[in-house]
Amino acid sequence: ETKNKFSAGVLRLLASFIILASLLVLPKVQAAIGSTFTVGQLKYTVYTEDKASQTGTVSVEPISKEISGDIAIPASLIYGEINYSVTLILDSAFRECSKLTSITIPDSVTSMGDFVFAECSKLTSITIPDSVTSIGGCAFENCSSLTSITIPDSVTSIGGSAFGNCSSLTSITIPDSVTSIGGSAFFNCSSLTSITIPDSVTSIEPLAFCGCSSLTSITIPDSVTS
Repeated sequence: ETKNKFSAGVLRLLASFIILASLLVLPKVQAAIGSTFTVGQLKYTVYTEDKASQTGTVSVEPISKEISGDIAIPASLIYGEINYSVTLILDSAFRECSKLTSITIPDSVTSMGDFVFAECSKLTSITIPDSVTSIGGCAFENCSSLTSITIPDSVTSIGGSAFGNCSSLTSITIPDSVTSIGGSAFFNCSSLTSITIPDSVTSIEPLAFCGCSSLTSITIPDSVTS
C-alpha cells in the first residue's frame, strides 16, 4: 500500500511537470492583422505586425461614443508580446463623442482622418503632435467648445471645413509649413477676431472664412495667388 501511494505521488508530480513544461513552450497569444483589442476606453485595430522583431502598428478609436473626460492616447502598447505603435486615427474615429473634454495625441500618430473629432461638442483642448502632416476635412467641425488650437509646423494642408462651426474658437496659429487652406476651413467661426496667414500659403479655397462675424483683421501674404 505504501509503494502504491508513493507511485501515485510520483505520477502526479510527473504530470505536473509535463503540464508546466507544455505551458512554457506554447506560443504566446498574438493578434492577427485586422483583429482588435481594447485597453481602458480605447480600442485598437492591428494594421501591421512583424513577429521577428515583435513590433507592429495599430489604429485607435474609442470603445464607445460615451467616452468621457480627458483622454491621452499612448504612443505604444504591448499586447501578446508585440509592441504596437499607435500611428493612425481613422475617419470619424471620435466623431460625436460629446462627453470628451480634451485629448492628447502622441508623436507616433502620422495620420488623422476626415471627421475625426467632428461634433465633439465639449472638446475644449487638443494637442496635435509634430508628426501629423495634414488635418483632414471636417476634422473638428462643430466642436463648439474648442477655444484655441496650435497647428504644428509639420502640417502642410488644412482640409475643407476642418474647423467649420467652431463658434468658440478665438485664436489659431497657422504655421509656415501650411501651403493651402481648404474650402470653408473656418466657416462660421464667429468668435475668431484676427488671423495671420503665413507666406507659405499659396491658395485659399472658397468660403474659407465665411461667417466669421467677429473677424476684424486678416493678413494675406503676397504668396497667395488664388
